[in-house]
Amino acid sequence: MNKEKEIKTANDDVLCEVLEGLSQKQKELPSKLFYDEEGSKLFDQICTLDEYYPTRTELKIMQDNIQELSALLGEGTLLVELGSGSSLKIRLLLDNIPGLAGYVPIDISEDYLLDSAGKLKEDYNHIDIFPLAADYTKSISLPEINKPYDHIAVYFPGSTIGNFTKPQAINFLKRIANLCGYNGGLVIGVDLVKDKSILEAAYNDKKGITALFNLNILKRLNNEFGANFNLSRFKHKAIYNEELKRIEMRLYSTIDQTVSVSGYNFVFKKDEFIITEYSHKYSLNDFKELVKGIFEVRKVWTDENNLFSIQYLRHC
Repeated sequence: MNKEKEIKTANDDVLCEVLEGLSQKQKELPSKLFYDEEGSKLFDQICTLDEYYPTRTELKIMQDNIQELSALLGEGTLLVELGSGSSLKIRLLLDNIPGLAGYVPIDISEDYLLDSAGKLKEDYNHIDIFPLAADYTKSISLPEINKPYDHIAVYFPGSTIGNFTKPQAINFLKRIANLCGYNGGLVIGVDLVKDKSILEAAYNDKKGITALFNLNILKRLNNEFGANFNLSRFKHKAIYNEELKRIEMRLYSTIDQTVSVSGYNFVFKKDEFIITEYSHKYSLNDFKELVKGIFEVRKVWTDENNLFSIQYLRHC
């Protein structure tokens, strides 16, 4: 299959997800649509906001425990990062893992991925880097690695596991376990259950960057799938669903309206909303139960306020 056909097939698959999601009683959109080039840049801005604790907290945990983490991964590691984005956190691992066999950054935004990988190649010319543009929420095959390695370690930072419902998360973890193979491991960021006010502030920042990030998903539908969303007729709000322990990113229709996507019409009542993302929060025990039978939790690091955790898992 040539590159043009691959892109067309991928776009057709995403369009099917979009149409199916908007046809449900509770309208939804796949959160992977956030991460075109503009969305990726907006998310980088979100990561620097005062209210958005996950990035700086996770980075601090990494900095405080990098020697122990790197030693656990060990020599001969082929490091695979899912959702590599700007590749900020990975530099700590690239600097500290002894005898790293190679690095495979995987991201859905190809232009952003190649730009980030290019910068890393300049700074780490002694490390073989194999960028892969792919939707890691589906089954993926690693690129051909032209050197030997002892084992695979997958790095999945940023609490992105929280974007999946429990059944989706279990299926995803099984795919990652297959990717890791025997003797493989997973380093994963897991956002922890905490006070509602902290959570809602993190996803409703005062500068409105998260709102722009959320609305960009509609702009992308307009640009890529022939939709006619008027962005001024939708507003962003994130709420914490305490019963289900998750943030729900929502886009509310401010009026009664009909929107067309690729020739299909969808009716919105005033105050009806689309869910664009879930972000589930876990207790340490809840997450241990989630991965049971797929991975074994070998080590957990948290910050002093127990806002966030980084966990090292081994394939069962």
